[in-house]
Amino acid sequence: MSRIPADCVLPDPAAVRTVRSADGAELNVEEYGPDGAPLVVLAHGWTCSTAFWAPVVNRLAADFRVVAYDQRGHGRSPAPAGADGYATAKLAEDLEAVLTATVPDGRRAVLVGHSMGGMTIMAAGGRPAVAGRTAANVLVNTGPGELIAELTVLPPAVRARGLRRFLHRQILRSRLPLGPVTGLTRAALKYATMGPATPADRVEACAQVVHACPAQVRFRWSVVLDTLDVHDGLARLAAPTAVIAGSHDKLTPPVHARRIAAALADPRGLLELPGAGHMSPVERPAEVAAEIRRVAALAAEPSAAEPSSVGPSAAEEPRSVAVPLVAAESPTAAEPRAVAAPLEETA
Repeated sequence: MSRIPADCVLPDPAAVRTVRSADGAELNVEEYGPDGAPLVVLAHGWTCSTAFWAPVVNRLAADFRVVAYDQRGHGRSPAPAGADGYATAKLAEDLEAVLTATVPDGRRAVLVGHSMGGMTIMAAGGRPAVAGRTAANVLVNTGPGELIAELTVLPPAVRARGLRRFLHRQILRSRLPLGPVTGLTRAALKYATMGPATPADRVEACAQVVHACPAQVRFRWSVVLDTLDVHDGLARLAAPTAVIAGSHDKLTPPVHARRIAAALADPRGLLELPGAGHMSPVERPAEVAAEIRRVAALAAEPSAAEPSSVGPSAAEEPRSVAVPLVAAESPTAAEPRAVAAPLEETA
């Protein structure tokens, strides 16, 4: 078994609490960094937990108050008793409960959602209690719908559209337990979710997190993802919002990021990470953290409240808007800076 990198281990939290959602579901919430510092709230994705965010938390906690919570059924948050506890509306309610508990009245946080966490933020679009505590959003490796149609896990040799949809649905909805982490399961996880150049120790870190998710929870949420549609919530996101994609993401390919950016009321950049797969916060944490810092600084400016001129009427394929300042061939470089330009309409 490969050892996991030091930055993939969470630091000791400054506070841990249990937050109760609208339907009574209990959510494990962890806080890192100095009290009173600018707030960042992290929502993880399907089959993950707060541990997934460790590389980002370790890069932000020195000067941000970072709040990370386990989505229901994941990590230390108990699983819902029945199928009715799994829905995008429940994700939105959970986010609202976490923000109400951790973001004091009069303050706002930068919300960062990876995969299902980004879908959570979109599902909560238009909720006054969420909007009132949101300074900005960062949506990472996510999509608002049509997930099965855009999956690229199967090789191109499987060409028939109907067959691809059928097989992708079987993969997504698998009830099989993942079992212990082995060389074979690491290889499968890397192929499906990470870029080809991802180091073995980062694959191991992801595998340990994903394999800890109960099979029943994984299946229940896969049913929700199969029919996901949070386009209405996406259109209601009013805060400045940046988007991050991985060029090699097979689960939420960059086409989703471009569609999100085109639908946003206030888009503030689309950062595509060359060579990265679906697990960008683990694969490329320095660039993800740098983008969160950029958006936090942007949100702190008085002009951040003024929406960009590009909104839902923008073309579906906006031009490149964010470029890492470190070569893509060096994904493990220490702390690359990232810059993102405002989105521009295509000709």
